[in-house]
Amino acid sequence: MSWTDPLGRLRTAGKRVTDPMEALAQQVAERVVGLVATALDVNALVARIDVNALLSRIDMNALLQRIDMNALLSRLDLDEVMRHVDIDAVVDRVDVNEIAGRIDMDALVEETDLGAVIAKSSGGFASEALDAARSQAVGLDQSIDRWAGRLLRRRQPGTAAPSAPSGPVAS
Repeated sequence: MSWTDPLGRLRTAGKRVTDPMEALAQQVAERVVGLVATALDVNALVARIDVNALLSRIDMNALLQRIDMNALLSRLDLDEVMRHVDIDAVVDRVDVNEIAGRIDMDALVEETDLGAVIAKSSGGFASEALDAARSQAVGLDQSIDRWAGRLLRRRQPGTAAPSAPSGPVAS
């Protein structure tokens, strides 16, 4: 003898009623949501939200821990960002006096070979002064030579420099 569920026929009949009703209820709910969303003034709703109260409920540290900063930064076009940066405004905010106050002048002098710097700068000045003096001496020498030539009534100007010896030089 086989056992039959006495409520089986009732359950089958119930499924035939509930399944279409469930689908109908789903359609009605979707339609209601659509109508509400269409009628809803989103701007008025957002204006009523206390953003500060909302943000105070967010744990920013927990949120930031969930963000993959490397992935975020790899998507960032830094050149494009820098095109929008007002460099003058950034520089205006820099306190040069405060930065200069942080410089340890004693350590800087210790690390710098100040004698070499002075020697290089004064050496360059000295060589320039010596070159100028030589140039003036050559000019003066040529003027004296011309005057001497006129006084001695030379027809050809004298040689500018002594000629080099032609034979071997004795040491």
